[in-house]
Amino acid sequence: MKVRDIMTKGPVFCHPDSNLAVAAEKMWSHDCGILPVVDDELGVVGVITDRDICIAFGTKDRRASSVLVREVMTTKVHICAPEDDIHTALKVMEKGRVRRLPVTNREGKLMGILSMDDIVLVAEVRVGPKIPELACEEVVEAYKEIRVRPFPAVPA
Repeated sequence: MKVRDIMTKGPVFCHPDSNLAVAAEKMWSHDCGILPVVDDELGVVGVITDRDICIAFGTKDRRASSVLVREVMTTKVHICAPEDDIHTALKVMEKGRVRRLPVTNREGKLMGILSMDDIVLVAEVRVGPKIPELACEEVVEAYKEIRVRPFPAVPA
């Protein structure tokens, strides 16, 4: 199974100079929790999540319309390609500890988004000797790896 078979095509995105009010409205209107941040040629330069926006609201004493996406976006972006095998994409998610990946072509232009939700919807339960292309157990194990986070040290 290839990423292109299950990714969300034509994702909503924003630009680094968009403000958080615009980004939040796009997420609300399109029921998504992540926006790829792209340059003028649709090259992915970062991502911003609903969590990034919430933390910015809680830590900056500014209106959403005055905070630019570039101030709070993540620039270390884990990506995959449409022709990648779904197992390869799962490994990228595990390694990067992310639940969503921008999908880019060879030129780095945004083509889609692959989420754990997309993957869960195509995972199959093993029944008898038949081995599914993507087993539910594989997805659960990948998700466990993604969610493993070291706890911050607690002062003694």
